[in-house]
Amino acid sequence: MTARTLVLLRHAKAETPGDLLDFDRQLTDGGRADADAAGAWLADERLHPRLVICSAAVRTRQTWQGVSVALAQAAPEGGSPEVHYEQGLYAGGRTEVIDLLRAVPDTVRTVLIVGHNPTVSDVSILLNPDAGTRFTEGMKTSGIAVHRTEGLWSDTEPGSMPLIKAHTARG
Repeated sequence: MTARTLVLLRHAKAETPGDLLDFDRQLTDGGRADADAAGAWLADERLHPRLVICSAAVRTRQTWQGVSVALAQAAPEGGSPEVHYEQGLYAGGRTEVIDLLRAVPDTVRTVLIVGHNPTVSDVSILLNPDAGTRFTEGMKTSGIAVHRTEGLWSDTEPGSMPLIKAHTARG
């Protein structure tokens, strides 16, 4: 069987809400640099997603934009991944993320999810059979957790994807 890789990315640093709705918060200048750094790290690690599932919130979309530019610069011949913007990643929790993963076609080898805390940290802990060993305080902004399995996406369940790498991107 072929390995499948899940990359969980918490959005980069966003501005304080102020008068904006939480959904509409944008990245700070530092957050934009961190998103670029996250993309560069993924490229260095040769983690090129074929499918991106991104929260529909402004800050996650902007994080993906920074990541995608860095990935494209590193491997222009790699092509662009399929991108889905999911409202459920903004409003939902770990159950919604697991359901999204179970629906991924098994031909897809690498999936990137760009989302929010506490959900991305919760999903990383839930999937890791050695739960509690990483991210017990929650992933920082631009935090990346890489999980891998030999199983099918449709078989995703608690403890089914060991955490193989973790990184916090800073630009």
